[in-house]
Amino acid sequence: MRKIAIDLGTTYTLVHVPKRGIIVNEPSVVAISAIDHKVLAVGEEAREMIGRTPDTIIAKRPLKDGVIADYKTTESMLKYFISRATGGIRFFRPEVMIAVPAGITSTERRAVIDATINAGAKGAYIIKQPIAAALGADIPIGSASGHMIVEMGGGTSEIAVISLGGIVANTSVRIGGTRLDASIQDYIKKKYNLAIGERTAEDIKIKIGSALFLDKDEKMQTDVKGRDMVSGLPKTLTVTSDDITEALQNDLQGIIAAVKSVLFHTPPELSADVMDKGMVLSGGTSLLRNIDKLLSQATGVPAMIADDPLLCVARGTGIALDNLEAYKLSILSSK
Repeated sequence: MRKIAIDLGTTYTLVHVPKRGIIVNEPSVVAISAIDHKVLAVGEEAREMIGRTPDTIIAKRPLKDGVIADYKTTESMLKYFISRATGGIRFFRPEVMIAVPAGITSTERRAVIDATINAGAKGAYIIKQPIAAALGADIPIGSASGHMIVEMGGGTSEIAVISLGGIVANTSVRIGGTRLDASIQDYIKKKYNLAIGERTAEDIKIKIGSALFLDKDEKMQTDVKGRDMVSGLPKTLTVTSDDITEALQNDLQGIIAAVKSVLFHTPPELSADVMDKGMVLSGGTSLLRNIDKLLSQATGVPAMIADDPLLCVARGTGIALDNLEAYKLSILSSK
């Protein structure tokens, strides 16, 4: 029986097949023809088109803040990824497990299950992202002690304390990589009168972004190309790492507040465990420089970044799918 685990992210979708590992890691973007609504491209090819398409082609992300914003397009995207994973063999209807934010409503969850079944799955299972991330980060979630996971993805940041295979305290804030990129775009527009695209903002964040202001000798800068808001002409200017740290302050405070609220609602016994073991950070946004130090300073709890933080959710979803019986308390299924 074929099984496929999918980390359906706002910015990236990863597909994990047991024994083969992660076989797809592509942007969650679909390019559609505006004339006949046909899907023209999915993934990397479609991302290349963002901000560069003529009126007849729309390149869009069908998920917003970790949930389905455009049902039909999500279904087309899932169909493409499932067919990639099964080698395009039509009569194979695989069992598919999808990781979703812990905070989604039952209606949003239903939409994910329906889209998965319509995209060609025989059975659909749902696992909450914090549980999948914890499994992928090698945290023994079944033990009777508290483990804190902070999964910072493209659309949401999920913070949870897990014990005995279940979530004891959690919260989900709609702050992730895409929100940080938008904040960088806004900041550069306000401060320098320069309009930049979302891909440029993401590149700057990766290149010189930091969660804490850097020391004098560590400061970085990079050239940014965009459109001058006054003259309307292309323009290049230099942006420093301090600019990016400044731009991200509000969003980072939002993540800190969410972590503090989960710690506040954690039973004292488990709080002691979390203090001992620290919190584990996963997801693409955990790759932002110094975000572990920022969270440690703000909460007093040690923070460590998981190995391969980008792959934790996909890998954990694969582990859960492989061991359905063992993790059935943590999984919601629907045939």
